[in-house]
This record gives sequence, structure tokens and C-alpha cells, in this order.
Amino acid sequence: MSIRSNLPGYRWFHVFRNAAIRTGVYTGVCLTLVFVTWLVIANHVPFLERFAMERNIAASAVLSLLAAVPVLRFRRMPGNLLASSLIGWFFFSVCYRILCFFYHNLGDSPHSTFHVFMMGSVVYLILTTLSWIGTIVRRARAAAHPSHPNHRAS
Repeated sequence: MSIRSNLPGYRWFHVFRNAAIRTGVYTGVCLTLVFVTWLVIANHVPFLERFAMERNIAASAVLSLLAAVPVLRFRRMPGNLLASSLIGWFFFSVCYRILCFFYHNLGDSPHSTFHVFMMGSVVYLILTTLSWIGTIVRRARAAAHPSHPNHRAS
């Protein structure tokens, strides 16, 4: 028997009952927050300019770790992995587009919003394909070597 707490305002989040959607939204929000923080610090905190290399490495590492959350959570479920990762990356890409309005050099960079979305999507599609192939291999091995103790060859 499971116990669910009905918190005030919880009905609004009924769409987040699906783990893939919930993970994708949370990942997208976290990626967005880290990217906005990185951009604000890089552009509005001049006394940290001497630590630009360290700041960029740290921000890239945090973004990479957050982007890996759907991959690590759904590594054995390729469908959920694809849905979760693309939802998260879509949120991040929309944020990137909105930030292009405020930071004009960001929009003039060689990475357009569509380019950013496609780069992330291709990486996630490759990882989803590897997950799918791994799932097929595991199922094939399980079918070839049944773990049933009373199984007899016919």
C-alpha cells in the first residue's frame, strides 16, 4: 500500500507523474539555471574575469553532469531516455533563444538556437541508440540462457 501526500497545489503537477517527463523538465530547468548563472557571472561580475578559464571549465562540467542525469537514470529504458533527454534539452534551447535577445553576442555566435538544439539532440540520440542496442543484447542473452532451474532442453 502506497501513501501519497496530497499537498496544496499538487494537482497542477499531475502531468509530472510520468518519470520521463518529470526528469526531463527538472533537467531542463537545472540546465537553464546553471547556464543563466554562468552567463550572468561572465558578463556582470568583472572582478572574476581573471578566473575565466576556471569558471568556464566548472560551468561546462556542471552542465555536462546535469545533461547526463536522464542518461544515467534511464540507461536501460531507451524510450524514456529519449523522451526525458529531449524534453530537457528543448527547455535549455528555449532558454538559449530567450537569452539571445538580452545578450546580442550570444545570438551572433556561430551556434544558433537550432544548432544548439540539434547538437544536444544528436548526442542524446546516439546515447539512446546505444541504450537500445544494449537492451537488445541483454534480452538476447537472457533468451539464450534461461535462468529457470527446471528448464530442460528438448
